[in-house]
Amino acid sequence: MTQQDVGVDEIAAAAEHGRICALAADCQRDLQKCAARYPDLFAAAPFDPRFFSTVSLANAFGSPWLPADRLRIANRASLWVSGADWMVDYLATSREEIQAIVRGCLAVADGAPADTPLAQFLADLRDDLRDDPGSAPAFGVLEPVWREELERYLSAEAREWDWKAASARPDADEYLENSDNYGTSLVNVWHWIFTSSPGSLAHLDELRAASRKVGHVLRLLNDLASAERDREWGDINILTLGLSRADVTARIAALMKECRTLIGPLKDVCHQEAVYLERQLGFSTGFYGITDYWGEL
Repeated sequence: MTQQDVGVDEIAAAAEHGRICALAADCQRDLQKCAARYPDLFAAAPFDPRFFSTVSLANAFGSPWLPADRLRIANRASLWVSGADWMVDYLATSREEIQAIVRGCLAVADGAPADTPLAQFLADLRDDLRDDPGSAPAFGVLEPVWREELERYLSAEAREWDWKAASARPDADEYLENSDNYGTSLVNVWHWIFTSSPGSLAHLDELRAASRKVGHVLRLLNDLASAERDREWGDINILTLGLSRADVTARIAALMKECRTLIGPLKDVCHQEAVYLERQLGFSTGFYGITDYWGEL
């Protein structure tokens, strides 16, 4: 590209990208401070500076119209999901440990005191939603939905642990239906409770359905990007379940069409939340074409 090819539109586009990256930098500072409060949960590896940067970029590009302070639940929920995933996938060695993680987190959601760093982080997230002047009214009504997303996530994490422990391989459809363990819908719903208007939240059921389908796409994009890492770490990956890369790419294309069908009508009634889902798809398509989030062990 020559200098003459760089026009005003390119300058404006780059300026917007730069603004979003600056927003992500502010988010990253908050996220690293947050992680520092739970040192036993977030070890330096694989939670390296690159991890915090990429999580912050993903959420900044998803909702670039919000200030960093209003992105904190999306960022911190993403961090909590990663901490839970690390404990379940790589630290737990028995079904009893998995059951203790699930029970402990659900007990905290029901008002019990926290007895682990993961549960304490969850309690702090809940209290932030409950006490923030902007989100408190919505959380007061939607706390059961908040808890339901938490339970869906934890159940899906435990289910995948069981598959691995038994050296079982689900079929591709069963694996994809367990995509709640990726955490997309949990993060999205908690983010919307924190940032959205009551009018938008009136369509939360439709948003959740679209979000869950988006989670299927992100699950597959992640699997294509992390196939080698999953092999080294012993994780289940869609490519180990009888599908080729071409098969998975075709499945992603079909799911993208389903996502558009679900998201399209929502633009008329909750435009910002619908655009957020589209941007989540677009960012993840580009991001996972090159790398993934985790640092090295």
